Amino acid sequence: MNMSLVAGVVIFWLAAWALNEFLVRRFSANRAVRLFVPLLFGVTLLVLWEGITRGLAVPQVLLPPPSAIWARLTDSTSILWADFQQTFLKSVLAGYAIGCISGFVVSILVDRSPFLRRGLLPIGNFVSALPIIGIAPIMVMWFGFDWPSKAAVVVAMTFFPMLVNTVAGLSATSAIEGDLMRTYAAGYWQTLFKLRLPAAAPFIFNALKINSTLALIGAIVAEFFGTPIVGMGFRISTEVGKLAIDLVWAEIAVAAVAGSAFYGLVALIERATTFWHPSIRGGGA
Repeated sequence: MNMSLVAGVVIFWLAAWALNEFLVRRFSANRAVRLFVPLLFGVTLLVLWEGITRGLAVPQVLLPPPSAIWARLTDSTSILWADFQQTFLKSVLAGYAIGCISGFVVSILVDRSPFLRRGLLPIGNFVSALPIIGIAPIMVMWFGFDWPSKAAVVVAMTFFPMLVNTVAGLSATSAIEGDLMRTYAAGYWQTLFKLRLPAAAPFIFNALKINSTLALIGAIVAEFFGTPIVGMGFRISTEVGKLAIDLVWAEIAVAAVAGSAFYGLVALIERATTFWHPSIRGGGA
């Protein structure tokens, strides 16, 4: 054990924490500071992780240091890229698109039909509570071992959040606004496209952001239950059995970066599309 290394990283962590507190209290309105603070916090966590695992000689089979994970990541780029293509570019994107689009279309039908509203929404709450490990084996039996079965799991996970949020958004307009549209002799579809869908946009984007993370989680977990010899979930499950924990963490890092980038892209599109909304004008995400 190297206790001096541990003490050094703890001192670094305390100093970085104090610097963050100072910057937040004194320069919270500065945009550069708002970007620097979370960056410094992340670097501090990595330094603390590195120092504790090396200083306390933590076995790599339990928790490898970030430097070992980075080395394995750079040495296994071909494996990681193939897994990323299989899981994200095929299963996640296909399932995300199908689930969100179909959820949006069905929400319009539900809005038009009180019968569907009373019958489908309770089923949506029921399906949303189903565990992934219960759905994934069934989808593998139905659609096979390749990526379509994983995309089907993603569809099942993303359909109902989009449905429920869009229906809630379509109900967000006030009676006064509806009366105004009727005063102008606007029909259902004119009111939908010119009033209700714009008002529901924050709800729709909220569902899109939620689904951007659910889709990746669903695809990775679904790969635990049968997949070709490629994919993030397949790699994690097999490499754990081989005690190659550094490669497991490399896959986790790739998944985390991909999921964060996907969420950030949706958030940027939301800002560009709903710039008029008070939550965006006021600086909200």
